[in-house]
Amino acid sequence: MKKWIALAIVLLLALGGYMAAGPYLAINGIRQALAEQDTAKLERHVDFPALRVNLRAQMEDYLARRAGPDMSSNLFGAFALSAANQMLGSAVDTMVTPLGIGALLQGRSMWKKAIGETVGGDTYAPPVPADPLKNAQHRYESLSRFTATVQDDNGEPMTFVFTRQGLRWRLTDIRLPLTLP
Repeated sequence: MKKWIALAIVLLLALGGYMAAGPYLAINGIRQALAEQDTAKLERHVDFPALRVNLRAQMEDYLARRAGPDMSSNLFGAFALSAANQMLGSAVDTMVTPLGIGALLQGRSMWKKAIGETVGGDTYAPPVPADPLKNAQHRYESLSRFTATVQDDNGEPMTFVFTRQGLRWRLTDIRLPLTLP
């Protein structure tokens, strides 16, 4: 009987350890997928539908705040704001897909090779892999929410939000530093 209890405790501790390491495994999986430019591997660690919805909501909110109440109060302004929202939403929907990310990675790869930012400095060497989560500050917000915050070029925080889905952790949101001047 004691062996079964000990086995159950060991299994629970192993499951707890796996759950605690889950976000770090997802970050490492994203890092490897970006380095290998493997969008199928990236799709395992990124919930693209949730990410699209969250990014689109952020962009629409930013656009509405940037336009101000005067723009949406008149007929022409409301029409222009609606058209801008549609174009912005379409751009987000197109880019936040495995294919869109693959195209961005391919363009980034060609640019890095063109400017000589490669692993060995040689034009024919592979480019330095993208690592957006390098030097990130990690934090558990709850048992099913984890954030990794990095600073952009202007020193503004950009937060990558990972959500637990069953036993897996996936990237579901990127809080962009959209501040109004």
